[in-house]
Amino acid sequence: MSTQAAALAHLKVLDLSRVLAGPWCTQMLADLGADVIKVERPGAGDDTRHWGPPFLKDAQGDDTTQATYFTACNRNKRAITLDMAQAEGQALILKMAAQSDVLVENFKVGGLKQYGLDYESLKAVNPRLIYCSVTGFGQDGPYAERAGYDLMIQAMSGLMSITGHADGEPGGGPMRMGVALIDVLTGIYACSAILAAVEVRHRTGEGQHIDMALLDVGMAVLANQAAGFLNTGKVPQRQGNTHPSLAPYQTFETLDGSMLLAIGNDGQFARFCEAAGHAEWAADARFASNTLRVKHREALIPVLQAVTRTRSTAQWIALLEDKAVPCGPINDMAQAFADAQVQARGLKVTQAVTSSQPVSGAVASITTVASPLRLMATPPVLQRPPPALGEHTDEVLAELGLDVRQVASLRQRGVV
Repeated sequence: MSTQAAALAHLKVLDLSRVLAGPWCTQMLADLGADVIKVERPGAGDDTRHWGPPFLKDAQGDDTTQATYFTACNRNKRAITLDMAQAEGQALILKMAAQSDVLVENFKVGGLKQYGLDYESLKAVNPRLIYCSVTGFGQDGPYAERAGYDLMIQAMSGLMSITGHADGEPGGGPMRMGVALIDVLTGIYACSAILAAVEVRHRTGEGQHIDMALLDVGMAVLANQAAGFLNTGKVPQRQGNTHPSLAPYQTFETLDGSMLLAIGNDGQFARFCEAAGHAEWAADARFASNTLRVKHREALIPVLQAVTRTRSTAQWIALLEDKAVPCGPINDMAQAFADAQVQARGLKVTQAVTSSQPVSGAVASITTVASPLRLMATPPVLQRPPPALGEHTDEVLAELGLDVRQVASLRQRGVV
């Protein structure tokens, strides 16, 4: 256990974002030790608090009113409620921003200017502030005013056009990813940009505005598929679980289900062939190199498939594991979390819920997926479970210098 302060313990982050992309970014910062204060609407809170089912369970196993979605991206934060439509609410955010290192928001372009909380206004009171705006389409361009959602960006970026089975095949057609991947990746990119801006501030003493757009990220993560199109002009097509540039690199049926075979070079292919009892395949002129295997995919896959059906998935994994041939099961969620390696890495973490959390007080604990960031000297921290709505309002306002009477007055008038 490290005795050093958490990596980002010196940073204070004001989180005005909601749903997934912004909160994912701020949870990453919070996991690394930053003091993240999440600002939500009084009485309602982040939309994802209500995006259920599924809901958290109480001690009797019954549904509570708290959706599990919210827990995915709001761990380690302090939560306050505040009405920024009121002048006193705006003044409080301004005061918090003056004491913050980072602000993250995902309002529509110009949405915070009406409250005097846009970057230029806050820069005037805190030139060191790093202000990260997360929108669907960015701060400029013909679509800047549009609202953007993950599924819309998956469609517009071309990602759905290369995801799913080909037209004419069973289940063919464009397919969305099983999670809001563009939101998650935008959060990760935003976190990287913020940390880069912090590094720049070490040299200049100045903060800056970061313009993060879901569409930009959606295009960037097309990766090799985009590179192929941009340099050849050939539009990639959906091809199910096969790979456009590698073969065999796909799912295969086994005696009792399916497995994933991910052969990335000729040596792996030769070792697979020998283990499968068909060393001659590696010497076949059609299959001697990856490029040739991709070219002759229609001849290769059926003969491999006939052999993979002769053993169970577990037998194939056992056979290939010591031969450095990438092969694995296709797990459902329960199987994935039960996996020995997942458990050994501690990827499931459970945090106790205190009685001071009125909304989720009936919930004894909340379980989330551990941070994958493994810093040996300054590892991620687990300080707080996902907070109840407004759980830390009094605490945070006291830190701003407000006394009990002032907080009570603000609460009576619906400001907090």
